[in-house]
Amino acid sequence: MERKVWRRPLTEVQKFEANEYVAACGDENKVYKFTCDAPGGWLYYYPTSDGKIDGEYDGSGEKKFLWAYTPCDATHEASVTNDFYDGFIDYNWNTKHDEGEGVIVWRGPANNNGHATKNLDMTTWPTAKS
Repeated sequence: MERKVWRRPLTEVQKFEANEYVAACGDENKVYKFTCDAPGGWLYYYPTSDGKIDGEYDGSGEKKFLWAYTPCDATHEASVTNDFYDGFIDYNWNTKHDEGEGVIVWRGPANNNGHATKNLDMTTWPTAKS
């Protein structure tokens, strides 16, 4: 006759380590909501990114003049995959990005427009699903 031995239950835990990148499907159709409310003036933007979008530009790319900007005061819904740019509104007309002039620029859904906001922290912008 075989004798049975009682053993305390054992729990094993394995640490999950991702070994490849998987796109977050939760961002599909996600949009930023922001208001085009920066004060008017000569609007410039930097087509070449410096790695962050915060209204300050530390890169080596050249600025590009868009036009005399007037805020439309509309709340826009822009896909999180749209291009946003660092930019500035040249309030003192010296064609330089001076302190306090920084904005975030959105070129519109066809990348042919110019909307600007002084809210430089995109993490605070409301989001929604379109």
